[in-house]
Amino acid sequence: MQYTLGFIGCGNMGGALVTAAVKTLPAEQIAVCDFDATKTEKFAKTYGVNVVSAQEIAKNSRFIVLGVKPQVMAQTLAPIAEILRARTNAVVVTMAAGTPIATIRTLIGADGLPIVRIMPNTPVLLGEGMILYSLSNVDEPARNAFLHAFSAAGKFDELPEETIDAASALSGCGPAFVYAFADSLANGAADCGVPKEKAALYAAQTLLGAAKMLLEFGDPVALKTAVCSPGGTTIEGLCAMENAGFAQATEAAVHAAYKRALELKK
Repeated sequence: MQYTLGFIGCGNMGGALVTAAVKTLPAEQIAVCDFDATKTEKFAKTYGVNVVSAQEIAKNSRFIVLGVKPQVMAQTLAPIAEILRARTNAVVVTMAAGTPIATIRTLIGADGLPIVRIMPNTPVLLGEGMILYSLSNVDEPARNAFLHAFSAAGKFDELPEETIDAASALSGCGPAFVYAFADSLANGAADCGVPKEKAALYAAQTLLGAAKMLLEFGDPVALKTAVCSPGGTTIEGLCAMENAGFAQATEAAVHAAYKRALELKK
């Protein structure tokens, strides 16, 4: 049987992409495998996708999506490398942090094999992901088919591979940073007497609305200024954030994530 998408690894990110893919493609066009059978059973039961072996995916999928961590990439590819080298109509999709396309190509041993490197984030589960991608030997029809297959995942942006690690330190790691910020906002409100559950709701909805304002109007400095009145409550809070080193701490988080991505390449 031929598949449009074959997922080797269905962890948090791979599983989120499966969830996005079934919104666009018929379930029979999607195959999954994972060393943890409970993960694949869940997708088969919930969506009706095919549970097959990694070898089957490598042989019969147009797009082979590698949803495994960098540390196990070599052992994942070893049993299927020969199959992939023989393919003439397949595209490998990798999402391993800090793992360049050149490394994937070396592990497979196929210089001309089309490869897409993606760096998605977990909001793809809700169709609100930010998916960065770089292409190597991928023609326009394959690119369009790839974008269509994952169109329900969120927003896609192509960029040169040399910048993808830095960009994903923001978009890939950023949701965790935002969750930490939301938790701190809620804790601050709770300290002032707001029930914690209500404070968590207010923080989440405020972040959602503010994100939509940013997407609509695009200038965070101007938007921030518009909320502030001289001598008012907002500017007082912003001054407290600045005094506590908020900007430096936030930038340091992105820098640290990028540094770690570079370390993973070694």
